[in-house]
Amino acid sequence: MDLLGTGKKTIQTEIDALEKIMNGLNGNFVEAVDLIYACEGRVVVTGMGKSGLIGKKIAATLASTGTPSLFLHPAEGVHGDLGMLVRGDLVIALSNSGETREILDILPIIKRFNIPLVSIVGKKDSTLARKSNCSIDAGVEKEACPLNLAPTASTTAALAVGDALAVALLEKRGFNQDDFAVFHPSGTLGKKLLLKVEDIFNSGDNVPMVTPDTKVSEAVLEISTKGFGCTAVVDENGVLIGILTDGDLRRGLEKYKDIFSRNVSEVYTPGPKKIKKTAMAAKALAVMEEFSITSLLTVDDDGKPDGIVHLHDLLRAGLA
Repeated sequence: MDLLGTGKKTIQTEIDALEKIMNGLNGNFVEAVDLIYACEGRVVVTGMGKSGLIGKKIAATLASTGTPSLFLHPAEGVHGDLGMLVRGDLVIALSNSGETREILDILPIIKRFNIPLVSIVGKKDSTLARKSNCSIDAGVEKEACPLNLAPTASTTAALAVGDALAVALLEKRGFNQDDFAVFHPSGTLGKKLLLKVEDIFNSGDNVPMVTPDTKVSEAVLEISTKGFGCTAVVDENGVLIGILTDGDLRRGLEKYKDIFSRNVSEVYTPGPKKIKKTAMAAKALAVMEEFSITSLLTVDDDGKPDGIVHLHDLLRAGLA
């Protein structure tokens, strides 16, 4: 048995199916997008069996990208769940055959409420396709299953069409990163898009700070007390002009035997990396990664340090 070959053949069959679907997209797809965009209620996705599983994923993708959506099981629909449907909704029905009895059974109530119906079908001349306001052909020549029975290429095609609808709607709505973050507040995506430096940074007396004429011995105490492995160096007006790090101290020890009696001005690094506290925390992480540093000072509009964020702060926030 050539299992690797079987795996590759399966994927190739599905690739071929997707290319067929892609090349076959036409004005019906655009019409479907326009219908969904104009929907003033919810988009209700329905499908039986494997198509139902694909439908649940499509509904979830639509909901997370700005299109209010839910999944309705058609068999449960005829036993009371059709109460989920209200005027103003739109239904997306998935059926490879286009003759799925459970879906056809709920069409009368859809029509009674004058609810637009978009179908994703495998047979464009099927009953479901004919009774739809708009139908998208997702038919495939064959399943990846060697028996040509198990839904494989057909469900992949339907999923791809659903994703295509969601992305087209996303662009039509002008849905952006901030919008996306609203629907993903607890996950890593939400944290990257919503969390700002000021939400996690250390401010006030927690910010280590010395002047150029501070003795290195005093600066070491400031670094040790605050625990960030560095201290800001500010001028007489409190404006950030440099940073003194553990690395600067090590290099200073190699250069000066009497380093602790010298001034910070002789060993600090001028022009440190900095960021505004209103910047996204993900940006702070990117700066740290780019320059291989573990702490980043924040400055106000006057260039004065008003905080410091450490890699550990980002770790605790789940960003790194």
